[in-house]
Amino acid sequence: MGRTPAFCGVILAAGESTRMGRDKALLPWPPSASGSAITTDTFLSAAIRLFFSHVDVVLVVAGGNEVAVAPVVYANGASLVVNPDPARGQFSSLRLGLQEVLNRGRDAAMVTLVDRPPVQMKTIETLQSAFEQAIAKRKWAAIPEYQGKHGHPVLLGREMMEAFLKAPETSNAREVEHAHPSEIEYIPVDDPLVAANIDTPEQYAALNLPPQLLPSS
Repeated sequence: MGRTPAFCGVILAAGESTRMGRDKALLPWPPSASGSAITTDTFLSAAIRLFFSHVDVVLVVAGGNEVAVAPVVYANGASLVVNPDPARGQFSSLRLGLQEVLNRGRDAAMVTLVDRPPVQMKTIETLQSAFEQAIAKRKWAAIPEYQGKHGHPVLLGREMMEAFLKAPETSNAREVEHAHPSEIEYIPVDDPLVAANIDTPEQYAALNLPPQLLPSS
């Protein structure tokens, strides 16, 4: 079945989406081509369902958009974690999500950003298998890599989660990762979506995906 009960999915969705002009969590997915049927899926709902194919708990960290995203979160069986001060930045949302993972008795997290298009199912399977092998080698995390670019989702063990939680609030995720290079396994994958970052309407409009990269119905 591909499930790993010790895992907890975490989707960071508390950003203000200022450059996009509308909440990126609610962008239609996949992008509708002109004349095609209108999709009812969103970046957020697709990410939740993708994670639920491999975990049994998914947490969505929201901020000022709590009211807007809550219906999507609950309709898809996920749980909502609210960042009371999202202006502190994405790292504060990450820490809130990871603390909730530990509060729920889980020792591993699968983390992504809501502005990253959902990756292929086989990518999740590759990452989970690689993470299990990495943990056996006393690594702390597995991070996907496409053509030299690191991306999401990232898979974190307890040690890496604790490293994020113990870091100063003024840190960011990249700084913490760079402080533990020997504890991280970078996994090459054949999936450009792991490194796609959609911040603007132009980037969203440019998402012309080949059929093999579209989510299966």
